[in-house]
Amino acid sequence: MNILYISISGNTRSFVARMQALSEQKHAENPDFPIIQSKEIHDNSFDEVIAEPFFAIVPTYLEGGNGVDNGDQEILTEALREYIAFENNADFCLGIIGSGNKNFGYQYCLTAKQYSQQFDTPLLADFELRGNNSEIAAIYEKLVTEWKKVAQ
Repeated sequence: MNILYISISGNTRSFVARMQALSEQKHAENPDFPIIQSKEIHDNSFDEVIAEPFFAIVPTYLEGGNGVDNGDQEILTEALREYIAFENNADFCLGIIGSGNKNFGYQYCLTAKQYSQQFDTPLLADFELRGNNSEIAAIYEKLVTEWKKVAQ
């Protein structure tokens, strides 16, 4: 099961690493559970063609404002957007997972909502900051369900 992500502060990287460890544990208990293969996207990696289904995890970093009538411009995570938008990569995206800080109200996971709309891909889940163990388990289960729809 493939995951692409970008991590600026390390929160998303931590979440993915912990979810990957959970996937390895689940797979050891039952081989029907897929192991997560992850790739962190950097500014210089957006020109690769994807040939396998994937999920994308994106944090939210916006330019000030309230996210409604101003300040809804994404910053810092453009490399992932460009990677997904490259050639037909978006065709392989099974869904978006967003992260953010709930203290920012409407702006919480706004970048993931924008990706979902731009790439016509469902927003499957969200988590706050680094996520907690229950969020990791729930999101992994959700991804497994979605993955099995296309992996058969």
